[in-house]
Amino acid sequence: MKPQQRSGQTLKYISLITLTLQNALVGLSMRYARTRSGNMFLSSTAVVMAEVVKLLTCLTLVLVEEGNLAKFFNVIKLTIIKQPIDTLKVSVPSFLYIIQNNLLYISASNLDAATYQVTYQLKILTTAFFAMIILRRSLKSTQWGALILLVIGVVLVQLAQSSDTALPSGIEQNHLLGFSTALSACFLSGFAGIYFEKILKDSDISIWMRNVQLSLLSLPFGLITCFVNDSEMLKKQGFFFGYDLFICYLIVLQAGGGLIVAMVVKYADNILKGFATSLAIIISCTASIYLFNFHLNFQFSLGAILVICSIFIYSHEPKSTFVDRHSLTDKV
Repeated sequence: MKPQQRSGQTLKYISLITLTLQNALVGLSMRYARTRSGNMFLSSTAVVMAEVVKLLTCLTLVLVEEGNLAKFFNVIKLTIIKQPIDTLKVSVPSFLYIIQNNLLYISASNLDAATYQVTYQLKILTTAFFAMIILRRSLKSTQWGALILLVIGVVLVQLAQSSDTALPSGIEQNHLLGFSTALSACFLSGFAGIYFEKILKDSDISIWMRNVQLSLLSLPFGLITCFVNDSEMLKKQGFFFGYDLFICYLIVLQAGGGLIVAMVVKYADNILKGFATSLAIIISCTASIYLFNFHLNFQFSLGAILVICSIFIYSHEPKSTFVDRHSLTDKV
């Protein structure tokens, strides 16, 4: 094997391992952050801070890509300032991603990490739906079958849940609310991802610069959401109330998610991405048993297996057919 091929293989597996860990850890970490005892941080501020971290990271990547400060400032000026209409196009997914990320915090507060991880795979269904409408893509019969398996699996997982309970944080867990917000987030994620992909295809702007635009436009929307939803709490407690090292770690983890997925799309194929997602579900289920006293029953296990099978069946298609490109722009 040539050195270049070995390097590509190494990057492929590093990116896949990183994606697997990120997928598993983000659900587990969000669940722990929203259920532990102690001062509760405002999730709306965490969403804003994740955008700040993502913006700074993408600006750094653009700087590295351009090579020097003069070229960096020039490309910022040409892409963002001199093309206001193009920049405003990105405001649609920017707004939707802020709403989506806030919904996911609500979902993580009301669903255990394993259920959250499985349910959020419905974004495959919503992405396929919007890809057919917006991008005029078609699905193979095997992919339709995979989507049906996915829905059945998620329904079984939801029906396997026990009654609502109170958490150490004081939040009253509501499974219906958790599922509703996760489902809403999936629809927003599917539409925003396909919309953003269309923007990427219709221009020659790099994905890092597009993410700079996303984060720049997401910040005002995020701050408005903070003050609309939590203005009283912000006045009393401040923006960073409840923050500690764990919350900082969670914010960095969330911010890095989309960037990690971009690496996977570049260096790995869709089947291996499906493998990483499936492994993340297994890790989340196993960790939930030990960390959150999660009770694994036959109905949940069957549902999770169906979801994992659906991911593999859906991904096992020639590259010329429809594949899940949503992950290219997944912000969570």
